[in-house]
Amino acid sequence: MTAQTSAAYAARLTVDYPERLDRFTTFFRLIWVIPIALVLGLLTASGNQTIVTASGEQLASVGGGLLAGLATATALMIVIRVRYPRWWFDFARELTRFGTRVGAYVALLTDRYPSTVDEQSVHLDIEYPDVEGLNRWLPLVKWLLAIPHYIVLAFLWIGVVLAVVIAWFAILITGRYPHALFDYVVGVLRWTLRVSAYGFLLVTDRYPPFSLR
Repeated sequence: MTAQTSAAYAARLTVDYPERLDRFTTFFRLIWVIPIALVLGLLTASGNQTIVTASGEQLASVGGGLLAGLATATALMIVIRVRYPRWWFDFARELTRFGTRVGAYVALLTDRYPSTVDEQSVHLDIEYPDVEGLNRWLPLVKWLLAIPHYIVLAFLWIGVVLAVVIAWFAILITGRYPHALFDYVVGVLRWTLRVSAYGFLLVTDRYPPFSLR
């Protein structure tokens, strides 16, 4: 899989390489990120919610969380109605962008505190799908077809944790993120994004490439 072919995928991610990083904010990164991580957690947390009437009568118990519900609703819309409402595609894309900015900040890829709106140094794009060109039945099994990626990504994410720990020490000493480690971490984020775009955001039928580029 060439870099050019991977770049043409429906979901793309690049992160600007920082020439210098702040040692102080790097040292306390896991503390600085707590407020914005709480915001992201409130948006994406899973769990059970009980719907009740004003009189206190229980109507239903809803489980799962926003991301799971969004993926399920999207799959049903494609299978049953062959539609992908633009407004919830836009919401899913912006939520993905926000989550990626938070992830990039935790991974020390940037000193800029994650914005809920601005792109900053994390450039993520997901193409709005031509739903009529998608296989309407694939959304039922895409999450299953992506299992090989889950296995590979599990090992790659272990590498990310190690890379970030090494980068943390490197930044404290030199003020710079080792370029090879930076490219690796961004590559794993990019790979994860493509798998999400295929298996959960459901914007493409093209199987994700096994590539960091």
